[in-house]
Amino acid sequence: MDISVVIPLYNEAESLPELHAWIKRVMNAHGFSYEIIFVNDGSTDKSWEIIEKLSQENKEVKGIKFRRNYGKSPALYCGFERAEGDVVITMDADLQDSPDEIPELYRMITEDGYDLVSGWKQKRYDPLSKTIPTKLFNATARAVSGIHNLHDFNCGLKAYRRDVVKNIEVYGEMHRYIPYLAKNAGFTKIGEKVVHHQARKYGKTKFGLNRFVNGYLDLITLWFLSTFGVKPMHIFGFLGTIMFLLGLISAGVIGFNKLYDMYAGHPYRLVTESPYFYLALTTMIIGTQLFLAGFIGELIARNAPERNKYQIEKEL
Repeated sequence: MDISVVIPLYNEAESLPELHAWIKRVMNAHGFSYEIIFVNDGSTDKSWEIIEKLSQENKEVKGIKFRRNYGKSPALYCGFERAEGDVVITMDADLQDSPDEIPELYRMITEDGYDLVSGWKQKRYDPLSKTIPTKLFNATARAVSGIHNLHDFNCGLKAYRRDVVKNIEVYGEMHRYIPYLAKNAGFTKIGEKVVHHQARKYGKTKFGLNRFVNGYLDLITLWFLSTFGVKPMHIFGFLGTIMFLLGLISAGVIGFNKLYDMYAGHPYRLVTESPYFYLALTTMIIGTQLFLAGFIGELIARNAPERNKYQIEKEL
Protein backbone atom coordinates (compact mmCIF):
# COMPACT_ATOMS: atom_id res chain seq x y z
CA MET A 1 0.00 0.00 0.00
CA ASP A 2 1.33 3.43 -0.95
CA ILE A 3 -0.25 5.80 1.57
CA SER A 4 -2.01 5.72 4.93
CA VAL A 5 -3.82 8.94 5.83
CA VAL A 6 -4.29 9.26 9.61
CA ILE A 7 -6.85 11.85 10.67
CA PRO A 8 -7.49 12.50 14.39
CA LEU A 9 -10.75 14.34 15.01
CA TYR A 10 -13.05 15.68 17.67
CA ASN A 11 -16.54 16.92 16.77
CA GLU A 12 -15.91 17.47 13.07
CA ALA A 13 -19.05 15.81 11.68
CA GLU A 14 -19.76 18.56 9.13
CA SER A 15 -16.37 18.36 7.44
CA LEU A 16 -15.85 14.59 7.22
CA PRO A 17 -17.83 13.80 4.03
CA GLU A 18 -16.21 16.70 2.18
CA LEU A 19 -12.73 15.79 3.44
CA HIS A 20 -13.15 12.15 2.42
CA ALA A 21 -14.37 13.08 -1.05
CA TRP A 22 -11.43 15.45 -1.50
CA ILE A 23 -8.85 12.85 -0.43
CA LYS A 24 -10.46 10.21 -2.64
CA ARG A 25 -10.38 12.52 -5.65
CA VAL A 26 -6.68 13.27 -5.17
CA MET A 27 -5.73 9.62 -4.62
CA ASN A 28 -7.62 8.36 -7.66
CA ALA A 29 -6.19 11.10 -9.86
CA HIS A 30 -2.64 9.96 -9.03
CA GLY A 31 -3.30 6.21 -8.93
CA PHE A 32 -2.29 5.70 -5.29
CA SER A 33 -3.29 2.66 -3.28
CA TYR A 34 -4.34 4.03 0.09
CA GLU A 35 -6.29 3.84 3.31
CA ILE A 36 -7.90 6.56 5.41
CA ILE A 37 -7.87 6.03 9.16
CA PHE A 38 -10.24 8.32 11.04
CA VAL A 39 -9.53 8.36 14.80
CA ASN A 40 -12.61 9.62 16.62
CA ASP A 41 -11.30 11.12 19.86
CA GLY A 42 -14.46 10.87 21.95
CA SER A 43 -16.62 13.14 19.78
CA THR A 44 -20.03 14.08 21.15
CA ASP A 45 -21.59 14.89 17.77
CA LYS A 46 -22.38 12.51 14.88
CA SER A 47 -18.78 12.09 13.76
CA TRP A 48 -18.71 8.34 14.42
CA GLU A 49 -21.99 7.71 12.60
CA ILE A 50 -20.56 9.45 9.56
CA ILE A 51 -17.32 7.44 9.77
CA GLU A 52 -19.33 4.21 9.96
CA LYS A 53 -21.32 5.21 6.88
CA LEU A 54 -18.20 6.16 4.94
CA SER A 55 -16.58 2.84 5.91
CA GLN A 56 -19.56 0.86 4.70
CA GLU A 57 -19.54 2.64 1.35
CA ASN A 58 -15.75 2.80 0.86
CA LYS A 59 -13.41 -0.08 1.64
CA GLU A 60 -10.44 2.26 2.07
CA VAL A 61 -12.04 4.00 5.06
CA LYS A 62 -11.21 2.64 8.52
CA GLY A 63 -12.12 4.02 11.91
CA ILE A 64 -11.03 3.97 15.52
CA LYS A 65 -13.38 5.21 18.25
CA PHE A 66 -12.25 6.24 21.72
CA ARG A 67 -14.71 5.92 24.60
CA ARG A 68 -13.78 9.43 25.74
CA ASN A 69 -11.62 12.36 24.70
CA TYR A 70 -7.95 11.51 25.23
CA GLY A 71 -6.24 14.09 23.03
CA LYS A 72 -4.44 14.31 19.73
CA SER A 73 -1.30 12.40 20.72
CA PRO A 74 -3.13 9.20 21.77
CA ALA A 75 -5.21 9.45 18.58
CA LEU A 76 -2.07 9.65 16.45
CA TYR A 77 -0.43 6.83 18.39
CA CYS A 78 -3.34 4.46 17.67
CA GLY A 79 -3.52 5.59 14.06
CA PHE A 80 0.21 4.98 13.59
CA GLU A 81 -0.12 1.49 15.06
CA ARG A 82 -2.76 0.57 12.51
CA ALA A 83 -1.20 2.29 9.48
CA GLU A 84 0.04 -0.06 6.74
CA GLY A 85 1.12 2.35 4.02
CA ASP A 86 4.73 2.90 2.95
CA VAL A 87 4.15 6.62 3.58
CA VAL A 88 1.97 7.89 6.40
CA ILE A 89 0.26 11.26 6.02
CA THR A 90 -1.35 13.06 8.95
CA MET A 91 -3.78 15.93 8.63
CA ASP A 92 -6.46 17.68 10.65
CA ALA A 93 -10.12 17.02 9.96
CA ASP A 94 -11.26 20.66 9.88
CA LEU A 95 -10.49 21.19 6.14
CA GLN A 96 -7.73 23.69 6.95
CA ASP A 97 -5.18 21.20 5.57
CA SER A 98 -5.36 20.60 1.81
CA PRO A 99 -5.26 16.99 0.52
CA ASP A 100 -3.87 18.44 -2.72
CA GLU A 101 -0.51 18.54 -0.91
CA ILE A 102 -0.38 14.74 -0.56
CA PRO A 103 1.25 13.85 -3.93
CA GLU A 104 4.20 16.19 -3.40
CA LEU A 105 4.63 15.08 0.22
CA TYR A 106 4.65 11.48 -0.99
CA ARG A 107 7.27 12.31 -3.63
CA MET A 108 9.54 14.02 -1.10
CA ILE A 109 9.51 10.88 1.06
CA THR A 110 9.88 8.29 -1.70
CA GLU A 111 12.14 10.15 -4.16
CA ASP A 112 13.99 12.80 -2.16
CA GLY A 113 14.66 10.37 0.66
CA TYR A 114 13.26 12.34 3.58
CA ASP A 115 12.29 10.49 6.74
CA LEU A 116 9.77 13.15 7.69
CA VAL A 117 8.36 16.19 5.90
CA SER A 118 6.50 18.80 7.93
CA GLY A 119 4.11 21.32 6.45
CA TRP A 120 4.67 25.04 6.88
CA LYS A 121 1.59 27.23 6.82
CA GLN A 122 3.51 30.28 5.66
CA LYS A 123 0.31 32.23 5.11
CA ARG A 124 -2.13 31.57 7.93
CA TYR A 125 -5.79 32.43 8.29
CA ASP A 126 -5.71 32.66 12.07
CA PRO A 127 -6.10 35.62 14.46
CA LEU A 128 -3.04 37.37 15.90
CA SER A 129 -3.83 35.85 19.30
CA LYS A 130 -2.88 32.51 17.75
CA THR A 131 -0.18 33.43 15.22
CA ILE A 132 2.08 35.47 17.51
CA PRO A 133 2.31 32.82 20.29
CA THR A 134 2.84 30.22 17.54
CA LYS A 135 5.88 32.11 16.22
CA LEU A 136 7.39 32.35 19.71
CA PHE A 137 6.66 28.70 20.36
CA ASN A 138 8.30 27.57 17.11
CA ALA A 139 11.37 29.74 17.71
CA THR A 140 11.86 28.10 21.11
CA ALA A 141 11.29 24.62 19.70
CA ARG A 142 13.92 25.21 16.98
CA ALA A 143 16.47 26.38 19.55
CA VAL A 144 15.91 23.46 21.93
CA SER A 145 15.54 20.67 19.36
CA GLY A 146 18.32 21.81 17.05
CA ILE A 147 16.03 21.33 14.02
CA HIS A 148 16.56 24.80 12.60
CA ASN A 149 14.97 24.25 9.18
CA LEU A 150 11.42 23.84 10.49
CA HIS A 151 9.18 26.88 10.82
CA ASP A 152 6.02 25.14 12.05
CA PHE A 153 6.49 22.18 14.41
CA ASN A 154 2.78 21.93 15.19
CA CYS A 155 1.45 21.78 11.64
CA GLY A 156 -0.98 18.86 11.44
CA LEU A 157 -0.06 18.12 7.82
CA LYS A 158 3.02 15.89 7.84
CA ALA A 159 4.40 12.95 5.89
CA TYR A 160 6.45 10.11 7.37
CA ARG A 161 8.37 7.14 6.15
CA ARG A 162 6.61 4.10 7.62
CA ASP A 163 9.63 3.19 9.77
CA VAL A 164 9.39 6.54 11.56
CA VAL A 165 5.87 6.11 12.93
CA LYS A 166 6.62 2.53 13.94
CA ASN A 167 9.67 3.55 15.98
CA ILE A 168 8.48 6.60 17.91
CA GLU A 169 6.04 6.81 20.80
CA VAL A 170 3.66 9.75 20.74
CA TYR A 171 2.15 10.25 24.20
CA GLY A 172 0.67 12.95 26.42
CA GLU A 173 0.68 16.05 24.22
CA MET A 174 3.95 15.29 22.42
CA HIS A 175 2.35 15.48 18.95
CA ARG A 176 3.74 19.02 18.79
CA TYR A 177 7.25 17.61 18.85
CA ILE A 178 7.07 14.62 16.53
CA PRO A 179 10.04 15.95 14.48
CA TYR A 180 12.05 16.10 17.72
CA LEU A 181 10.94 12.58 18.67
CA ALA A 182 11.95 11.36 15.21
CA LYS A 183 15.34 13.03 15.48
CA ASN A 184 15.96 11.41 18.88
CA ALA A 185 15.06 8.04 17.34
CA GLY A 186 17.75 8.50 14.67
CA PHE A 187 15.62 9.77 11.78
CA THR A 188 17.53 12.92 10.99
CA LYS A 189 16.57 13.69 7.38
CA ILE A 190 13.73 16.05 8.18
CA GLY A 191 12.36 18.43 5.56
CA GLU A 192 9.71 21.07 5.19
CA LYS A 193 7.18 22.02 2.55
CA VAL A 194 5.17 25.21 2.29
CA VAL A 195 1.52 24.15 2.33
CA HIS A 196 -1.74 25.92 1.67
CA HIS A 197 -3.73 26.89 4.74
CA GLN A 198 -7.45 27.49 4.56
CA ALA A 199 -9.80 29.24 6.91
CA ARG A 200 -11.95 26.94 9.04
CA LYS A 201 -15.18 26.15 7.20
CA TYR A 202 -17.25 24.48 9.94
CA GLY A 203 -17.38 24.73 13.72
CA LYS A 204 -14.69 26.30 15.86
CA THR A 205 -11.19 25.44 17.03
CA LYS A 206 -10.87 22.88 19.82
CA PHE A 207 -7.62 24.32 21.20
CA GLY A 208 -7.23 27.17 23.69
CA LEU A 209 -4.29 29.36 24.66
CA ASN A 210 -3.39 26.94 27.44
CA ARG A 211 -1.83 24.70 24.79
CA PHE A 212 1.09 27.14 24.52
CA VAL A 213 1.82 26.86 28.25
CA ASN A 214 1.53 23.09 28.08
CA GLY A 215 3.65 23.12 24.95
CA TYR A 216 6.58 24.77 26.70
CA LEU A 217 6.32 22.36 29.64
CA ASP A 218 6.27 19.40 27.26
CA LEU A 219 9.29 20.79 25.42
CA ILE A 220 11.27 21.01 28.67
CA THR A 221 10.23 17.45 29.53
CA LEU A 222 11.24 16.12 26.12
CA TRP A 223 14.58 17.93 26.21
CA PHE A 224 15.33 16.59 29.67
CA LEU A 225 14.33 13.02 28.82
CA SER A 226 16.29 13.00 25.57
CA THR A 227 19.37 14.45 27.27
CA PHE A 228 19.35 12.85 30.71
CA GLY A 229 16.60 10.20 30.54
CA VAL A 230 19.03 7.28 30.72
CA LYS A 231 21.68 9.08 32.79
CA PRO A 232 19.90 11.11 35.50
CA MET A 233 22.99 11.05 37.73
CA HIS A 234 24.78 13.26 35.23
CA ILE A 235 22.45 16.18 35.96
CA PHE A 236 21.19 15.59 39.50
CA GLY A 237 24.51 14.27 40.78
CA PHE A 238 26.42 17.16 39.22
CA LEU A 239 24.07 19.84 40.57
CA GLY A 240 23.92 18.14 43.97
CA THR A 241 27.70 17.94 44.23
CA ILE A 242 28.13 21.60 43.26
CA MET A 243 25.53 22.77 45.78
CA PHE A 244 26.91 20.59 48.57
CA LEU A 245 30.46 21.88 47.99
CA LEU A 246 29.26 25.50 47.90
CA GLY A 247 27.44 25.00 51.20
CA LEU A 248 30.39 23.22 52.75
CA ILE A 249 32.86 25.90 51.68
CA SER A 250 30.51 28.64 52.92
CA ALA A 251 30.14 26.93 56.31
CA GLY A 252 33.92 26.55 56.48
CA VAL A 253 34.44 30.26 55.75
CA ILE A 254 31.96 31.21 58.47
CA GLY A 255 33.73 28.94 60.99
CA PHE A 256 37.16 30.22 59.95
CA ASN A 257 36.06 33.84 60.41
CA LYS A 258 34.91 33.10 63.94
CA LEU A 259 38.17 31.33 64.83
CA TYR A 260 40.16 34.22 63.36
CA ASP A 261 38.18 36.79 65.41
CA MET A 262 38.70 34.70 68.56
CA TYR A 263 42.46 34.41 67.90
CA ALA A 264 42.83 38.14 67.08
CA GLY A 265 40.78 39.21 70.10
CA HIS A 266 38.04 40.78 67.96
CA PRO A 267 34.39 40.74 69.03
CA TYR A 268 32.62 37.67 67.69
CA ARG A 269 29.27 35.96 67.89
CA LEU A 270 28.07 32.38 67.74
CA VAL A 271 28.05 30.71 64.33
CA THR A 272 24.37 29.87 64.82
CA GLU A 273 23.58 33.57 65.11
CA SER A 274 24.67 34.18 61.53
CA PRO A 275 21.98 33.84 58.82
CA TYR A 276 24.72 32.78 56.38
CA PHE A 277 25.28 29.63 58.42
CA TYR A 278 21.69 28.53 57.81
CA LEU A 279 21.94 29.40 54.13
CA ALA A 280 25.06 27.25 53.89
CA LEU A 281 23.37 24.42 55.79
CA THR A 282 20.29 24.60 53.55
CA THR A 283 22.48 24.52 50.45
CA MET A 284 24.23 21.38 51.72
CA ILE A 285 20.90 19.68 52.45
CA ILE A 286 19.50 20.53 49.00
CA GLY A 287 22.72 19.33 47.40
CA THR A 288 22.45 16.02 49.25
CA GLN A 289 18.83 15.62 48.17
CA LEU A 290 19.68 16.31 44.53
CA PHE A 291 22.50 13.77 44.64
CA LEU A 292 20.19 11.14 46.15
CA ALA A 293 17.53 11.96 43.52
CA GLY A 294 20.13 11.28 40.82
CA PHE A 295 21.16 8.05 42.50
CA ILE A 296 17.57 6.82 42.77
CA GLY A 297 16.91 7.88 39.17
CA GLU A 298 19.98 5.92 38.09
CA LEU A 299 18.71 2.80 39.87
CA ILE A 300 15.33 3.16 38.12
CA ALA A 301 16.96 3.72 34.72
CA ARG A 302 19.25 0.69 35.15
CA ASN A 303 16.23 -1.52 35.88
CA ALA A 304 13.99 -0.13 33.11
CA PRO A 305 12.92 -2.86 30.66
CA GLU A 306 13.86 -0.69 27.65
CA ARG A 307 17.27 0.46 28.92
CA ASN A 308 19.02 -1.37 26.06
CA LYS A 309 16.51 -0.70 23.29
CA TYR A 310 18.39 0.90 20.42
CA GLN A 311 17.36 1.89 16.91
CA ILE A 312 19.11 -0.61 14.61
CA GLU A 313 18.75 0.36 10.98
CA LYS A 314 20.38 -2.64 9.26
CA GLU A 315 21.98 -5.97 10.06
CA LEU A 316 24.12 -8.28 7.95
